[in-house]
Amino acid sequence: MQFLDQRPSYDLTYNDVFMAPSRSNVTSRLDVDLTSTDGLATPTPLVAANMTAVSGRRMAETMARRGGLAVFPQDIPSDVVAASLAKVKAASPVFDTAVTVSLTTTVGETLSLIAKRSHGVAVVIDEDRRVLGLVTPQDAETADRFAQARDVMINDVTRVTADTDPADVFALLAEQHQKIALAVDPDGRLVGVMTPKGALRSGIYSPALDAQGRLRAGVAVGINGDVPSKVRAALDAEADVIVMDTAHGHQEKMLSALTQAREVRDAFAVETGRSVLIVAGNVVTAAGVHDLIDAGADILKVGVGPGAMCTTRMQTGVGRPQFSAVLECAEAASERGKSVWADGGVKHPRDVALALAAGAGSVMIGSWFAGTHESTGDQLVDHQGRAYKESFGMASARAVRQRTREQSAYQRARAAMFEEGISSSRMYLDPQRPGVEDLLDWITSGVRSSCTYAGARSLAEFAQRAVVGIQSGSGYEEGRPVSQSW
Repeated sequence: MQFLDQRPSYDLTYNDVFMAPSRSNVTSRLDVDLTSTDGLATPTPLVAANMTAVSGRRMAETMARRGGLAVFPQDIPSDVVAASLAKVKAASPVFDTAVTVSLTTTVGETLSLIAKRSHGVAVVIDEDRRVLGLVTPQDAETADRFAQARDVMINDVTRVTADTDPADVFALLAEQHQKIALAVDPDGRLVGVMTPKGALRSGIYSPALDAQGRLRAGVAVGINGDVPSKVRAALDAEADVIVMDTAHGHQEKMLSALTQAREVRDAFAVETGRSVLIVAGNVVTAAGVHDLIDAGADILKVGVGPGAMCTTRMQTGVGRPQFSAVLECAEAASERGKSVWADGGVKHPRDVALALAAGAGSVMIGSWFAGTHESTGDQLVDHQGRAYKESFGMASARAVRQRTREQSAYQRARAAMFEEGISSSRMYLDPQRPGVEDLLDWITSGVRSSCTYAGARSLAEFAQRAVVGIQSGSGYEEGRPVSQSW
């Protein structure tokens, strides 16, 4: 990346910069390869943050199916993480995992479950997972909430085999004027579901798969407690990347934990032949990058204070404008043959593109993904009928209570006094983009277009060719669209 004029002596946020177009021979967005440059080589350079309100099994499956990655938070017990990872690995890499209910599930419960996925239906199955019918909100909305799924389900369903090509699924649904197809195995057991839009996405995105062709996911590990045991448990659960996570990554405790994690990882690789990369952070300086690399990090997580749930900068004065932090840390990591994840501060597709232009190997997104069907929280409705989910920061009192659940009441109360994050915030679902896949479409479309403006066919080329300039606040506002005339 180069600056349009000289590099400024002060730090910059994403809002402070713009990208100037360059001479380009890239004629189509689809000519751009978005494979991440962080060493993981995921087909989509996006990571769902290891936040309790964001990343769970649903998020992990969906992100991996569309080429990205999700990281399970450190606050989840290792046995629960192992069980969730096993389900992610068992999921179809092509067909979406269905919301399933039994014949006797109440309509009220069924409707609450439908909101957890974007495809908008629940599949009624028997004890052997054989398909019995479908429940849609339209069929159930006039029924009593204590009625059962058997009372409102429909039997007119489109079935395909699990090896049916998505293009054929799309054609079949168009021919039959249906909105969803159910994939079943030879014994009639449910494998997954696919909508017309899902079929189109399968032709655009490649899934992020491990060596055995299964969906990939990461696991976060804290730097307190028995670090070697926690790292080993994550590796045994078949985590595809380990994220050593703390707000202040440039500290002795992190360096010690990271060294221990590297030793466990290296021993595991000798035993199993499976190598797993370690991400560590968060840092915002070249010095932090070099120290964490020396301790064993393969990827550095960059960002202190830019997240929507984070109050660190206002409470402590500590942090750094994110664009400059990513730029400096990416340059330092590149000198050592490593890469960075830009963690936090992205609110628009342009911000993701600018982070990648600054040299990030992938971009981590938290609060933006919290307001989607696939995030972990229950979908709620405000007094105006707007759907939302609750989100909270990972240094907030709410998160600390979960993280310190095994400590004494006194220790937990003392820890809760040192809150650096919002404990409860409403993340409204965008009616136009209520699912994380909708956001992925929007983000990747913008990033692909940015690459064509720079004349880049890959993210490596993009980071080399991008030309960035500095703009005023009014310059940023000039670029914002308006929903009605002025």
